[in-house]
Amino acid sequence: MTVDIEQAPPAPPRGTPPGGRVGRAAGGWRPSARWVPYLLIAPAVLAMLAVLGYALVRNLLISFQAFGRRQLISRTTEWTGLDNYRAVLENDRFWDSLVRTVLFMACNVVLILLIGTLIGLLLNQLGRRMRLVLSISLVAAWAMPPVASTTVFRWLFDTQFGVANWAMRGLGFDGYEEHNWFASGTSTLVIVTVLVVWASVPFVALNLYAGLTTIGGEIYEAARMDGASGWRVFWSIVAPIMRPFFLITTFLEIIWVFKAFVQIYTLNGGGPDRESETLPVMAYIEGMGQNQYGTGAAISVLTLLILLVAMSFYFRLILRQERENETA
Repeated sequence: MTVDIEQAPPAPPRGTPPGGRVGRAAGGWRPSARWVPYLLIAPAVLAMLAVLGYALVRNLLISFQAFGRRQLISRTTEWTGLDNYRAVLENDRFWDSLVRTVLFMACNVVLILLIGTLIGLLLNQLGRRMRLVLSISLVAAWAMPPVASTTVFRWLFDTQFGVANWAMRGLGFDGYEEHNWFASGTSTLVIVTVLVVWASVPFVALNLYAGLTTIGGEIYEAARMDGASGWRVFWSIVAPIMRPFFLITTFLEIIWVFKAFVQIYTLNGGGPDRESETLPVMAYIEGMGQNQYGTGAAISVLTLLILLVAMSFYFRLILRQERENETA
């Protein structure tokens, strides 16, 4: 008497995905799941490298050349090594522009984060209709092109027909008959600060409000039951939860304000007497204005290096925050 014993199929090798298919689907080869995100972002990364990478490398090469109008017409290349960098670093105007850029950036970032945070908290407390009206107003200010908004501010502070002079005279102040608000670099940068803050606050306010909507209402109720004030609720609940938001927002605002160019140049061209000139404006004036493209390229490379060094400390803070979140 014979007994048929059905043999089980051999076990698949270790690491084989469910279904027994190893790297190949029924219709052909299938990439591993861990490579799918990289493949999806590869076209965008390649396009960015093609557009920005070439410009960055070309700018770096020009910074080592004597590149002016003569070289541009004759299409000749004259390598000068570090002469452009040496001339820039020995120029007192570069250091004045650097200090001015850092102070301008610091004042703007502090005001943007402060006002944006207050408006974001206000959005979270308003009713639906008033929140909608305020949100539309913020989006309108945020969406306005920089050249258009700068033109409006130029008209607001116009010497003869400006609204600012009319308002000051209406409040009873003397000396505002055809007052020139752009007579000094300090007053020019103050107006630019108002413009930059006005255009940047909506980004902070709207994103903070979006983050606040993820905080459950029971947390606020528990805090109120414990007798916590509004200030205490913000520092003990909102600030710790929204800390990643504040970190990345500060990082972005530092970059955006540090490289601000359109508002400063369009408003007063870096004047008067280049007293409101920041590093991006100086690079443009030296390069395009005076046809010293090698010098302008050297200034732009130094600006990028300064920003990278400053941001390295911020990168360390963000990485430390990520490690704390992973260990928590």
